[in-house]
Amino acid sequence: MVEHANIRVVHRGGSKINFRAPVITSDSKFLLCASGECVKVYSTTTEECVHELRGHTDLVTGVLLKPSNHLQVYSCSTDGTVKLWDFADGILMKSYFVGQPIHAIYASGHHEGVVFIVVPDKRTELFQLVALHLPQSGDQLAEGLELSAVLPDVKASPESIAFGRGGEYIASVKGLCLVVFFFRKQKTFSFYLKQNSGNGRKNTFTCIACHPKDDVISTGHEDGKIRLWRNFNHKKEYTYLTLHWHHNAVSSLCFTPEGTNLLSGGVESVLVQWKYGQESQRDFLPRLGATITHVTVSPDGALFCTSHADNKITIIKSCVKVSAVIQGLVKGESVTTDLMVDPRSKALVLNGKPGHLQFYSLQRDKLLFNLDIVQQEYIHELGLQQVEVVKAAFDSSGERLATVEERKPKAAELELSLKLWTFDQQTQSFVLDTTISAPHEGGITAMCFAPAAVDHRTATLVSASKDGHFKAWQQTVSPTQTGDEGPSWECDFVGSYHSLAPQCCCFSADGSLLAIGFQEVVTLWSPATWELLTTLSQPPGDIRNLCFGRLSCSKYLMGTTVKNLLCCWNLLTCSLEWSTSMDVSLLLSDPLSENMAAFCTLDGCTDLFVFKPCEPRPLFCQKAVCPGTVTRAVFSPRDSLQESCDESCQWLNRSQLYFLSQHMDLMTFITQAEEKQLMASNKQLVVDDTVAMTPFHLLLGARRQGGGDLDQPDHPDTSARAQLPQGSAAIKELLQTPAHVLPAATFLCSMFVQSLLISVADSSKTKHIEEEMESEKEEEDSFDEEEDEKTGVVRAKWASMEAGEAAEAAAPAMTRTQARELRRVKKMERGWLSGLLDC
Repeated sequence: MVEHANIRVVHRGGSKINFRAPVITSDSKFLLCASGECVKVYSTTTEECVHELRGHTDLVTGVLLKPSNHLQVYSCSTDGTVKLWDFADGILMKSYFVGQPIHAIYASGHHEGVVFIVVPDKRTELFQLVALHLPQSGDQLAEGLELSAVLPDVKASPESIAFGRGGEYIASVKGLCLVVFFFRKQKTFSFYLKQNSGNGRKNTFTCIACHPKDDVISTGHEDGKIRLWRNFNHKKEYTYLTLHWHHNAVSSLCFTPEGTNLLSGGVESVLVQWKYGQESQRDFLPRLGATITHVTVSPDGALFCTSHADNKITIIKSCVKVSAVIQGLVKGESVTTDLMVDPRSKALVLNGKPGHLQFYSLQRDKLLFNLDIVQQEYIHELGLQQVEVVKAAFDSSGERLATVEERKPKAAELELSLKLWTFDQQTQSFVLDTTISAPHEGGITAMCFAPAAVDHRTATLVSASKDGHFKAWQQTVSPTQTGDEGPSWECDFVGSYHSLAPQCCCFSADGSLLAIGFQEVVTLWSPATWELLTTLSQPPGDIRNLCFGRLSCSKYLMGTTVKNLLCCWNLLTCSLEWSTSMDVSLLLSDPLSENMAAFCTLDGCTDLFVFKPCEPRPLFCQKAVCPGTVTRAVFSPRDSLQESCDESCQWLNRSQLYFLSQHMDLMTFITQAEEKQLMASNKQLVVDDTVAMTPFHLLLGARRQGGGDLDQPDHPDTSARAQLPQGSAAIKELLQTPAHVLPAATFLCSMFVQSLLISVADSSKTKHIEEEMESEKEEEDSFDEEEDEKTGVVRAKWASMEAGEAAEAAAPAMTRTQARELRRVKKMERGWLSGLLDC
């Protein structure tokens, strides 16, 4: 089976913004962070994304300000390239091809034209730090670059390497070893710690930071301690001072630009500021919301920045108060709810903060809001059993939401509750209607709403449980209820099948059938009467997924089993249509087409097959879309219909498929046409040939194709204009050069301003003369057509008036207002005057 290379798996929407430490620009106006395959540029005041620097074809692993130019940044990626950007204008300046995955990037002011990158060692499975010498050629793409080894055995994490005193030495930590390399002396010193401290806690290094002016290295450790190393240029005379406040591992360290303070963060969600030289004095900024993963400071020291484990970036003004929060898609260790799309807002909905559901806009790549489901204060404590949201479901209109929350304390019964929510137009959020405590005796395995139908006046929700029953809940409005109380929910039916535990359930597209999988048996029920209609035969194996076909394939029911079978039943004949041997971990259908997607696990990787139930031949297949097993995915409807000519891409025309990888990365599929559109948005503006011919258009060096008067060489305006450069290399350079490095506008646009003034004067004068000539011609034509035998006297009088008017020609010329009034009088209807004369 051949893979289709015109569709690629990418990080698009909801990517991690806490993957690497963010970078704050020198003026503290922008914040740059790696996010999937691009670099996002955020405003530190408005929290909005200003630019997306797109050009990499794989995960971006580092962002770094260029030491010699504060308006440019480097980025590196696992695609094997280092790119130089002008982040203010979003322009790609240069690309350096290394040819092997890059995991971190560093630079210093002492090493001009050199950046340091972490790449895999081809001879071993270790990583090494190498110096990349950047060529100074004018080519936009440089290949075959020179690499020099610096440190042989380093960690891939950027927090494990730091430059000291502007680049005089470099320090690296790994395991229990600290290595310091001096560039001028070309000497390396190594320092080791014991495995455990006195209380049995580990001394493993976790992060490192170097003082910007003094020879001091700060290291964080797994036991929560911070060590300040001195005299490390003498292996036998080194000393260190131990600081301890964090009760768990120190995740990040950072010195302020002047070196007056040391910042640290960890799992406590508290930013700690240590006074350098007076380490006993500490300042704290608590309750930042989640574990701190990175701490950075702006070059001017005005802003601090912390990245958090919940995919959030907090901008802080000098450790005093939080000034801005940039929230990405929250992704924990697992997603207990399915990936869902809110029918109203088209937002992606899944677990967010503990006890919350998050609504995330994939189009804007921004968190819309969090819905507090549990409505309890979260307490962080290891081993404490928290209340978690385990299931959620929307109805077809998005007006109703059902959630299931549970908590299972040790040596106690399961605490389970079902909550029903209704969307409120005034608050533009969901309001709790009904809370059902202990809806089942066991955990809920599946839950779904019945599609809206004409014959169903009330909303219906079906929940299946491990207790062997499924229940139908219906929304009712009692006559005694007031408008403020709202509707309530009650159990309408309880069903079971031979005491088997139901594992999955789904409604048909029209809501006329309900399919429930009871272990190895597929049952079909009528929602109108709750009557068991039939059971479907199938090969042995518990049912894992059930999914009805849609549109022209609505007569089919698809299912997967734990025995690695994909089955298709024909509902008209109640027989097995076809089946194939396939380990399907997830099966889902596109709500806007007949297409279905099956994620299959093979040899530790996941393959994707897209097909229609009416035929077993796949429309699209792609091997190894990601390592591990995919258990969460969703089809998200597009805002506008795509028009893909290739048959293998047409399944992406109406909806886009998103899935969560094993490492909780939100991935999607993109076509070559979409990728070209995204890449084109980062290129320089090119003047279209259909733009009207103006002096500014001539200055840009473009010529309009086709017949226009201004295109003719004998046109008077063309001869009056100064000759401007057309399509020269200087104009192309003008278009490709950032605005902030161009000469003054008066120097570049003098010809443009002069030609603009001439063209406006000439064209306005010519236009005024033509308008006057046309108005006089219309007046003469209308006057010659006015002949009537009954108004002979009037014509005689009118002739005498014209004679008098000619006699007055020698008088002073009339103004424009007087001439306009005279024309109005001439055109007035004078039929009433002839009637008076006849009398």
